[in-house]
Amino acid sequence: MIGANAPKSTMPQLRITLPPETTNRDYDIVIGHDGLPKLGKLMAERLGRRRCFVISDQVVSSLHLPTVEKSIEAAGHTLGASTIMAAGEKHKNIKNLERVLAGLLSQHLDRQCLIIALGGGVVGDVAGLAAALALRGIDYVQVPTSLLAMVDSSVGGKTAIDHAAGKNLIGAFHQPRLVVCDLDVLKTLPPREWRCGYAEVFKYGAIMDAAFFEWCENYGAALLAGKPDVIVHAVETSCALKANIVSADEKENGLRAILNFGHTFGHAFETHYMPEGTLQHGEAVAVGMVYAARLSEKLGHAPQGTAPRIIDHLNAVHLPTRLPDVITDTLADTLLRHMKADKKTTGGQLNFVLLKNIGQAFVAKNIDAAVVKDVLMS
Repeated sequence: MIGANAPKSTMPQLRITLPPETTNRDYDIVIGHDGLPKLGKLMAERLGRRRCFVISDQVVSSLHLPTVEKSIEAAGHTLGASTIMAAGEKHKNIKNLERVLAGLLSQHLDRQCLIIALGGGVVGDVAGLAAALALRGIDYVQVPTSLLAMVDSSVGGKTAIDHAAGKNLIGAFHQPRLVVCDLDVLKTLPPREWRCGYAEVFKYGAIMDAAFFEWCENYGAALLAGKPDVIVHAVETSCALKANIVSADEKENGLRAILNFGHTFGHAFETHYMPEGTLQHGEAVAVGMVYAARLSEKLGHAPQGTAPRIIDHLNAVHLPTRLPDVITDTLADTLLRHMKADKKTTGGQLNFVLLKNIGQAFVAKNIDAAVVKDVLMS
């Protein structure tokens, strides 16, 4: 469940409330402005004063690390040496994870320490997994700096690195103790990163909220143009929808699986194009949602016109709706192999999140690969 835990002043809050039997704890998602200057105080109020270690990447650290370090020290925390990763999805691997862990452990880490993940989804995933593994688990705080990370990867405790066999195949569920979304940092994002994040915003409407889907159709362009009140509504609504799902199903045993709409296709596309870097995560998900909607229609679950409606909006906001290459028989087989390596596959059978209609998603199991291939090549 989600409850408002503070006055709706400059930084409204949402709360993830996990089931009583979980070993993890409830935590706030704080959304608003001036979050980085307030970070140290927000952490001290909720978590006490700690010895803190920031993990960031080369791009984000050059923009925001001094502000974060100043905030941490001003609030009375002890600041250890920061670890700076190379930027980009290709660095979300075991070699980089080992380097991050080595840097942390060299500073005599203990279980009262606090890791701060300052960056986009890659930093959040690597830092979160490092926090899950170091000393069998220490606390960490997510400070997402991209729209995609704010509305998706920073919330819910999924941490992972990639492997040659596929996306996010090595990981753990490890919930953060706090998520701080400072909307001011979004001003530094290039247009492509805005669009990638917007794909995940749009996904929430497609899977569980037809009214929000329609809001996206009406205001998606304004969000990408940087209209402040539209950005606030998009981030708050997306986080609230995800928080409700995570609160009900932390470990993805049921309901949470619908958040993977477009991702079984999308991760296969991303894995195939990862060496070239021609398709980023949000773009791959956008194309994946198109194919998932087409599969929904082909199997008779969704009414005709569902996929075209999704395509029309993605085209309107300049997100891709098809792959860079024509899908040949050979490419289709390659993509199917990637899908069968997906962590959501069971017993070699393909599972997909499909639609019954806009705003109504469900998990369809044991889908015939031949039907999937036909959709890919149609």
